[in-house]
Amino acid sequence: MEMEPNKDHTQDGTVDLRGHPAVASKSGRWKACGFLVGYEAFERMAFYGIASNLVVYLTTQLHEDTVSSVRNVNNWSGSVWMTPILGAYIADAYLGRFWTFTFSSLIYVMGMVLLTMAVSIKFLKPTCENGVCNKASSSQTAFFYAALYTIAVGAGGTKPNISTFGADQFDDFNPHEKKLKVSFFNWWMFSSFIGALLATLALVYIQENLGWGLGYGIPTVGLLLSLFIFYLGTPIYRHKVRKTRSPAGNLLRVPVTAFANRKLKFSGQPSELHELEQQHYVNSGKRRVHHTPVFRFLDKAAMREGKSPCTVTQVEEAKLVLGMAMIWLVTLVPSTIWAQINTLFVKQGTTLDRGLGSDFKIPAASLGSFVTLSMLLCVPMYDRYFVPLARKKTGNPRGITLLQRLGVGFVIQIVAIAIAYAVEVRRMHVIRLHGTTAPTSTVPMTIFWLLPQYVLLGVADVFNAIGLLEFFYDQSPEDMQSLGTTFFTSGIGVGNFLNSFLVTLVDRVTGKDDGKSWIGKNLNDSHLDHYYGFLLVISAINLGAFLWASSVYVYKKESTSTVKEGDVQMEAKTLDTSPLGLQV
Repeated sequence: MEMEPNKDHTQDGTVDLRGHPAVASKSGRWKACGFLVGYEAFERMAFYGIASNLVVYLTTQLHEDTVSSVRNVNNWSGSVWMTPILGAYIADAYLGRFWTFTFSSLIYVMGMVLLTMAVSIKFLKPTCENGVCNKASSSQTAFFYAALYTIAVGAGGTKPNISTFGADQFDDFNPHEKKLKVSFFNWWMFSSFIGALLATLALVYIQENLGWGLGYGIPTVGLLLSLFIFYLGTPIYRHKVRKTRSPAGNLLRVPVTAFANRKLKFSGQPSELHELEQQHYVNSGKRRVHHTPVFRFLDKAAMREGKSPCTVTQVEEAKLVLGMAMIWLVTLVPSTIWAQINTLFVKQGTTLDRGLGSDFKIPAASLGSFVTLSMLLCVPMYDRYFVPLARKKTGNPRGITLLQRLGVGFVIQIVAIAIAYAVEVRRMHVIRLHGTTAPTSTVPMTIFWLLPQYVLLGVADVFNAIGLLEFFYDQSPEDMQSLGTTFFTSGIGVGNFLNSFLVTLVDRVTGKDDGKSWIGKNLNDSHLDHYYGFLLVISAINLGAFLWASSVYVYKKESTSTVKEGDVQMEAKTLDTSPLGLQV
């Protein structure tokens, strides 16, 4: 009699905001995600409205030099992508995704308001006469950067939780919803690309031609509107119940216990390891994770002979995090390549002929819209055509494994940076041919020469960005999926910091003793081609490291449990069954 009502509830134990079991037919799925993707589009419009053209604002309005502006853009972007580590921890350990997002979104909006004030109010911005701006005062600079980093703090709580919260709207135990979830991250990123496209096409033009205040004010209003839309969907959202009091604490306990048991001998037989009865997982609603042969040194944490042994599931969750960290390391160089789009690619574009017709000049940052356009075209093609065709061949619900998807993206990215190098060699040749070495000289070469590198990086990101977001969500321990998503965001953040470090180091090394810096203030008299060549070499080396890491990675395999007429029913769950990430 008690089992009958549960047929109306979700099978994964999600609840509504009041803590009542979620009704499957009235909650979640795409009808709930519709409210979320609206927020994502406006938030990405706000972020890229700042990031795409920030290097131009810093050089033209605050009078920073090329290296300083690139470094400051990278440092801010890096912070935006690193603060989600704290936001995800707070969500997983204390507040949950919904409330962490709620409080953080208010900080984000406050930062946007402050930034709009910094570029609009007369005494907060540099004074300009006849289009030439004076150097900003220390207080004006401080206020501007305080606003930027307030946004970074707000993004820390919104970025890792909103996409994960969206994925929570699909029940893994329901075959139909599980299939819908496979497409979720593709279409989630599609909405993100829409916001980025609006920023690079419209906001960048408004900032440079109609005023920075209006260019920042529009996304601020849009963000407020999107939050209103988000909260309209509150009654139909599903919320994951936290099943572990301290998931991060359990994670740290594994290596500590393994070290304490280091002198014990383990034969490799799973029967020597401690694990709870299946009924425990049925009662708790948690998923049991199967033993794997990787990172065997951690298995000693679960040895029955040891003191207070961990369970096999706890050990396997620690192995998952270690495996994801290994993959994370080989994503840092690709993230560094991605950082060029909003920094050196833009500065490169400012030196070229940007005329379109007799009166119109293309803002250099607007070429970033072609990254987004290529993404927008490729996502539906990937989801609607490539995945079904590949699925028939491989039997994998995703078409290809998550690591195969990343590998394809990394190869395309290497081709893109090779083209960027070739175009820069061409630009340097044209400069020598026409003698346009002055800092303000326009190189007689159309900006559309840069188009292939932008388009290819967009295509690569359909494989990279979406693949990484889905990989880290899917492979994370059950109670740490917000924190797992921060592997994605922190990789981008560290990539930005790494680019900042490389630009600074290369400038100092190549520019010492009165040498010609590869990335000087005057890009018409520098050697940016050498820097792109350097990035091409380290990208090729990194691809080799990725192939090795993928070959040893073992995907998560869980047991999901249900009770039916007194019997325990078990089902092993894994989407990527290949033991080697790059095998079909």
